[in-house]
Amino acid sequence: MTTDAYPEEIMWQGRFITAKKTGKWEYVSRARGIKAAVILAVEDDHVLLVEQYRVPLGASCIELPAGLIGDHDAGEDALTSAARELEEETGYRAGKLDIVGEFFSSPGMVSESFTLVRATGLTKVGDGGGVDGENIIVHRVALGQLPAFVADKRAEGCVVDVKLLMLPGMVF
Repeated sequence: MTTDAYPEEIMWQGRFITAKKTGKWEYVSRARGIKAAVILAVEDDHVLLVEQYRVPLGASCIELPAGLIGDHDAGEDALTSAARELEEETGYRAGKLDIVGEFFSSPGMVSESFTLVRATGLTKVGDGGGVDGENIIVHRVALGQLPAFVADKRAEGCVVDVKLLMLPGMVF
């Protein structure tokens, strides 16, 4: 089914999101064409994860480091954003960044896409934790311990981002 017969209507728009309707479909998109970069930083059989309180979920979430592309500089590209976000959130700098591709995490409700970026050649250059108010907790987790780590975090009340399913050993 295509939606060519139905015009897209903006129901509400804020600084970062827009609620839209096309025919009978209601969905959300990022405002102003903003996209996101998600960083897959796996090296030496460890992965970098972040824990951050997410207001829409009402809980802390275990996730891959990520951020908005161009929220600081309108001309910023995915790789520049990924490098900045990785360092801000985790305190690690990547020697090399490669784009894996563009993905959609919840296409039935959100039109947002994210660019997955692989980070290698990691060097710890700071504490991470994000910018003011983010209060990000950084986790460097051995891949072999990942299922147990996630189970422990769930037992503490954390929720888990679906993107962690791409990591080795995360079959449920």
